[in-house]
Amino acid sequence: MRIGELAERTGVSTRSLRYYEQHGLLSARRGANGYRHYSEQDVRLVSEIRALLSVGFTLEDTRPFVHCLRSGHSSGGSCPESIAVYQRKLTQIDQEIRVLLARRAEVTAQLAESCPGCFVRGET
Repeated sequence: MRIGELAERTGVSTRSLRYYEQHGLLSARRGANGYRHYSEQDVRLVSEIRALLSVGFTLEDTRPFVHCLRSGHSSGGSCPESIAVYQRKLTQIDQEIRVLLARRAEVTAQLAESCPGCFVRGET
C-alpha cells in the first residue's frame, strides 16, 4: 500500500509516517516509480507507535516495541526490552503523581491560609 493509504488506515499523517521512517521505526520499500510501499505489518507497527505516543511514551520509547513486533511477536510489549520501558514509564508516572500531590497540598495550604473556611474541591 502507498503512504496515503497507510496514513488513512492508521489515522496518522503522511508527515508523521515519513518522520517515523526517518527515525528508523518504519522502512518503506520503493516501487519502480519511486513511491513508498508499505505492508500490512506496517499498519500494526504504526498502530503500536500511535498507541504508545498517545499515553505519553516518547518516540524513542517505542523502538523496543517496534523491534519486538518485527521479530514476530504478536504483541510489541512481550519482549524484555519493552517490559523494561513499561516499568520505567510506570516509575516516571508514579513520580509525577507524587509531585502533583505535593503541589496540590501546597496550593490547598495556601488557600486555607488566605481564605479560612473556603471549600477546596476534591477534599474529603
